[in-house]
Amino acid sequence: MDSALITNDAVTFGLLMVILAGIFATSNSDNPKWQTFYTFVPALLLCYFIPSLLTTFGIVSEADSNLYFMASRYLLPASLVLLTLSIDLKGIINLGPKAVIMFLTGSASIMVGGPVALLIVGSISPEIVGGTGPDEVWRGLATVAGSWIGGGANQTAMLEVFEPSTDLFGAMVTVDIIVANIWLAFLLYGAGISDRLDTWFKADASAITELKNKIADYQANIARVPTLTDLTKIGAVAFLLVALGHVAGDSIGPWVKENSPQLTRMSLDSSFFWIVIVATTGGLILSFTSARKLEGAGASKVGSLFLYILVMTIGMKMNIGSMLDAPGYFVIGAVWILIHVTVLLLVAKFIKAPFFFVAVGSQANVGGAASAPIVASAFHPALAPVGVLLAVFGYALGTYGAWICALMMQAVSGM
Repeated sequence: MDSALITNDAVTFGLLMVILAGIFATSNSDNPKWQTFYTFVPALLLCYFIPSLLTTFGIVSEADSNLYFMASRYLLPASLVLLTLSIDLKGIINLGPKAVIMFLTGSASIMVGGPVALLIVGSISPEIVGGTGPDEVWRGLATVAGSWIGGGANQTAMLEVFEPSTDLFGAMVTVDIIVANIWLAFLLYGAGISDRLDTWFKADASAITELKNKIADYQANIARVPTLTDLTKIGAVAFLLVALGHVAGDSIGPWVKENSPQLTRMSLDSSFFWIVIVATTGGLILSFTSARKLEGAGASKVGSLFLYILVMTIGMKMNIGSMLDAPGYFVIGAVWILIHVTVLLLVAKFIKAPFFFVAVGSQANVGGAASAPIVASAFHPALAPVGVLLAVFGYALGTYGAWICALMMQAVSGM
């Protein structure tokens, strides 16, 4: 559709909140029919999928909305602060090396998957992977590699380095969003059946379970009815660190870009990078102070609400109908992500890694700091910081990995 039925962000946000409340109400209902439904369909998946239908059928317009920017720049860092207030840092460290192994496997599979996908699709339909000059398909795919190994800042870096045409880049942004979000939907579903998947992997998830239980026990022991003062303190702590993150992003990012351009390869010129860093670091520091007691008043619940709102705005970004505009490019993207998934599952099976590490290791690459904590929190809100900590590694490695991937795609395109 050329124009959406709802273009006012206030109306869109109200609609999203009503949908979110409906999902929460039905997923916690005593009605046997709803209980059966949510046995197979995770509530978090609906929070993502229903807004995508609103965009696909032209009810709301993501392109004209600032809700995702608001949620990712304000609510996401606030949620990271509140979700890390009661985190057991030692418990995260005790999760062992498998989380890092799966993250690095995710990065490597994206790097290798790009050129392999080009070879596979090119052998079947050479015209899809061709092009000349700025319209060479590998140039556009280089920006997808930047996004899938790191994030938006890394994608922009690849845009500047390899200079694909505007039309090609626009098509690749659509491929990036649609394919990555379809995979996100599968991961959210997998989180709901993680016990069965762990059995297939023959994985020992006891360390994850122990961390979840330890956090849950701590929350239960300090829980109290929150007062207005408590809620005000929660908001003040969260958004003070959000403010400091924006100050850091607005000052450090431009300084790095101007004075140390070599550091841009590690995304240190990205304001969003510094927002995430300050929020996560600040939350971790506060977990060693008396601010930790705010968890008793529901700090993590407020943080979880912010995260769910972010999920709703991410769902708006997936317009399934856009796949019809550039079907060939979507075939490349689909093959690419399937290679990523296959390698992840094989390595996880080999090292007997829990599905949690598969999901978070993948999203720390493909989704970055915006969706990695969402996937982690689908297992338990206390695990959200694991996702964001790995996503920070993705920002650091993204430009290097994407650059190498792009050169390999350039090489196979000339074969």
